[in-house]
Amino acid sequence: MKMTARGSIAALMTCMAAAGAATPAMADAVPVGVPLDAVRTTLGVDLPHLATGVPVPVVGAPQAPVHHKGDMLPTPLLPAVPIGTELGDTLLTSPVPNLAGKPETDGEGSLDAPATTVRTRTPGLLVGSPLTMPDASNYGLPNLTAPALGVIAPDLTGTPEALLGLR
Repeated sequence: MKMTARGSIAALMTCMAAAGAATPAMADAVPVGVPLDAVRTTLGVDLPHLATGVPVPVVGAPQAPVHHKGDMLPTPLLPAVPIGTELGDTLLTSPVPNLAGKPETDGEGSLDAPATTVRTRTPGLLVGSPLTMPDASNYGLPNLTAPALGVIAPDLTGTPEALLGLR
């Protein structure tokens, strides 16, 4: 089969569109299973099973500095940076032998922490200039002023929870 220029461009565009459509969304948490099978085999005891997710922080765009009339430095000088992530679903299960003193009542305890979104913002810094704008009454030279300094407090927002269960 002979490929023409128009056919090769169409094939290239189709491949690019398929690659763009197949790109997965960025994961908020990467699932991880903690391997304890070697300990179970070595010691011969039942061990807990732990599966969790490793958070993948996503950094947002910092607030752009704003220049105000009469100020020499932008506000904020060091902007706060938003960061968001998802604490992954965590499940911990463990055998609970002889729950009521009898082997028939063997069960399994579990602790389940559903996934939750956590958002934070780094601290920022506000700094005022120790000089004023040029002053015409002072031959065009700036005057000295007391510099101002401020800190934008960091934020942390989230609603983690946990469920305790017994089977």
